[in-house]
Amino acid sequence: MDTIATFVRAKRKEVGLTQETLALYAGVSAKFIVELEAGKKTLRLDKVTDVLSVFDYVLDVKHR
Repeated sequence: MDTIATFVRAKRKEVGLTQETLALYAGVSAKFIVELEAGKKTLRLDKVTDVLSVFDYVLDVKHR
C-alpha cells in the first residue's frame, strides 16, 4: 500500500464497511474517515491509530 489512506480505503471496502460504520467502530467522526481516505496531510495520530485498530493493525513509527 502506498499510503495509510489507500490502506484504510481498501480494507474498509474489503470488509464491506461504509465510512460511517467505520467511523462508529473507531470512535471518530465520519468526516475524519473522509479526510483520512482523501489523504489529508494533518490528522490526529491517535485517531488514525483508532481507525487502524478496527482492522487489528498498529502503526509502527520508527525514529530515524
